[in-house]
Amino acid sequence: METHPERRETPQTPEARAARSHGTVEPEHGASAVSPDTGLRIPGTTRRVPATVTAPILAALAFGCFTIFRTHTAGIKGGQAVLYGLATAVVTGALGLYLVHFQRTMITETRAVSYGALFGVSMGWVYSLGGESVLKSTGFGLGMGAVMFVVSLYVFRTHRIREPHGLHRPHPAHRTRLPQRVHAAH
Repeated sequence: METHPERRETPQTPEARAARSHGTVEPEHGASAVSPDTGLRIPGTTRRVPATVTAPILAALAFGCFTIFRTHTAGIKGGQAVLYGLATAVVTGALGLYLVHFQRTMITETRAVSYGALFGVSMGWVYSLGGESVLKSTGFGLGMGAVMFVVSLYVFRTHRIREPHGLHRPHPAHRTRLPQRVHAAH
């Protein structure tokens, strides 16, 4: 059995070999997507897609399916309902990816408003596909956007440690122009 020249094992004690083997997988058996010879990726291997990409795409697909359901129940049948759903999924997915990409540059309130606006406009538009009036669809969209704003603001404020800017608006220590005196014990 021929092994890779750089991977030939040197004679070791059984304890060292056992300690090294527990909990590890050898690269020859698929543990690495990088070729040991060149350091380049092996063709046919995949990397994990980050959650900042998968979450907006999955939400857009779910919203596209909801749009198909909403248009189908409103009387639009077949391919036209699927086209509405596909267009909705593409547009909301692109806007969602754009929002997630730039959310690190926004302060907490701006992020919450952005999520609320995207959700409110999307829900108001889909609500209007059911044949509702423009005023009723606008009110529904504003209501859903307000709910999303409150929920996202709550989530962003309660998870301050994970925010890209750290704690929410940390206040610096107060500086005074007068010298500080240390109080002596009486």
